[in-house]
Amino acid sequence: MRCKPGLLMFALVLLAGCGTVPRLPAPPELIGAAAPEGFSPDVRLVTTDLKNFTALAPAFFGGMRSAARDGTVDILALSGGGSGGAYGAGVLAGMTRAHARPQFEMVTGVSAGALLAPFAFLGPEWDARMREAFTGERSARLLHSPTRTVLSRLLSPRGLPHHNALFQLVDHFVTPQMIEAVAREAATGRRLVVATTDLDKHETVLWNLGEIARQGGEKARTLFRDVLIASASVPGVFPPVLIRVRDGDHVYDEMHVDGGVTTSVFSTPLIAGIQSTELPLLRGAQLYMLVNGQLARAPQTTRYNTVDILSNALAAELTYKTREAIVDNIAASHRLGMTFHLTDIPVDYPQTSFIDFNQTQMLALFDYAADCAAQGLAWMTPEQSIRRNMNLRGIAVAATASIGACPAPSAAAAR
Repeated sequence: MRCKPGLLMFALVLLAGCGTVPRLPAPPELIGAAAPEGFSPDVRLVTTDLKNFTALAPAFFGGMRSAARDGTVDILALSGGGSGGAYGAGVLAGMTRAHARPQFEMVTGVSAGALLAPFAFLGPEWDARMREAFTGERSARLLHSPTRTVLSRLLSPRGLPHHNALFQLVDHFVTPQMIEAVAREAATGRRLVVATTDLDKHETVLWNLGEIARQGGEKARTLFRDVLIASASVPGVFPPVLIRVRDGDHVYDEMHVDGGVTTSVFSTPLIAGIQSTELPLLRGAQLYMLVNGQLARAPQTTRYNTVDILSNALAAELTYKTREAIVDNIAASHRLGMTFHLTDIPVDYPQTSFIDFNQTQMLALFDYAADCAAQGLAWMTPEQSIRRNMNLRGIAVAATASIGACPAPSAAAAR
């Protein structure tokens, strides 16, 4: 995947003012032995770390192959997308309803996709809690409206105590029962991986949440929770997460934020694409890429105010990084002999803003996605998705195959 850090994130931090919070220095090495206290360095990977990726890959992907009960490795990659996470939750619920949801041997997630990932990993028995997490009152508290003053939520010393809405949402759903269930599934060889951005290193970090869960106890729950919070902590909207790490006698603090700053969606570490690493254990796998957002958008007038300008700029950046990630993953799937499936929110769906967590709108998006998936209309090839979105934008595109896609509701119905 090509990762381009956005200048917009830098602008958001500048808007935050001068508030600082005491912290320990960051680890001095880009690739080192520092790890969260009480955990092995193997619970995470800097996405450009070829040496450790090469060492870990055989057991990591071999476990996935052995866990595939039907002989086929199924991989689910969940993108960021803010309130669009309700779409992904709905797609999974609809697949359950249609009895068409595979056991995913690996689930990856970024930002909103990271919050969704444990529920996707644990399967249909967790659908009720997944629906509550993405359409309930706790998610609605994240940010009711894009017109609400984002500036009041920018970084400050008061932002770090763990009492913001994102912390409360994740802490409520990451229970000891979830940790135990993830640990059981991870022991079979299945993998649950989410991404954060290490601001000190300017790097994507991939966290093996299954290995963290297998550690057990409150320490595992705390790190599991904090990694999820970090992955969804959009700079300037939610405070960063400081993760205490140790390297021998030296103790450091790492600052982690939204994985979407560097990586919008992923199926393998960046280094696997750079080096064209062969992963024979993935040959014949099914790759499902679930985009919690729109890959194209009907033009809408942007109001001349800070919040609308920033939210639209963030959305545009996310859209283009996601498109690039899809292209890279298509290339990887061809190279590794995988079948690629894609789903995204159609361009004609009346989505307002990815930072609008209005409960009614999120429930409508969840229900729409669930109905589409239950009818078998959510997943398509990337080429079909392009044809659908271009046709919906009024751009004539020659169709070589019929596209059975769900009609989007009217704006009034979505509200």
